Amino acid sequence: MLSSVLPSAPRRSLVDTTIELMRTQIEEGHWQVGERIPREAELAEMLKVGRNTVREAVRVLSHARVLDVRQGDGTYVRLSVDPAEVMRRVTHASLRDHFELRAMLETEAARTAALRRTDEDLARLTELLDRRGDVPADGDVDSFVERDAAFHLAIAQATHNAALAELYRFFAVSVRQNIAAVFGTIDLPELGFVAHRRVVDAIRAGDGDAAAKAAHALVAPLIGALAELDRP
Repeated sequence: MLSSVLPSAPRRSLVDTTIELMRTQIEEGHWQVGERIPREAELAEMLKVGRNTVREAVRVLSHARVLDVRQGDGTYVRLSVDPAEVMRRVTHASLRDHFELRAMLETEAARTAALRRTDEDLARLTELLDRRGDVPADGDVDSFVERDAAFHLAIAQATHNAALAELYRFFAVSVRQNIAAVFGTIDLPELGFVAHRRVVDAIRAGDGDAAAKAAHALVAPLIGALAELDRP
């Protein structure tokens, strides 16, 4: 345990800063999974904060299942990463990073959906694609973004991979925020109904490679445009 090298917590937000310092100790491997962390009084002294601050930080990390508080024994590391913090970092990644990750997820989701979809999945995808339609001319962006997100989530669900579907369900929140940005202050290309129908047609045909190619084609122009914006 690195009991003497932890920096003192700044005074601006003691609980949040204490959580971050403790999380860093875990992520960097100074506190291993299964290892007991320093006791409350030791942590308070190391971080130069009150015991109540340490207690609240431990409570938050325990609630996130990063730490395991064992009454009468101590507090142990349960996970080497905080899932909620990882997802927060994903959500706050750059727009380009977001669309690159979206391309990876949606490409493989389409490929797998083409191999596993049911007739019910196809009916739902067709219905949601019709609802999505094209980019509205009346400026009702919020409604369009919701319809677009529902369509892409249905592709993830058609994979019948629970982990992928749940990951994309979480990611859909960030998808909606970033698609809104596309139609907001940044002028980026958005492919319409016909390009999206190619994905559904390939999934219907059971052609995984064609579905993946069509799905990637939806996001590739956005990534290219963002790359151009990043150029000095």
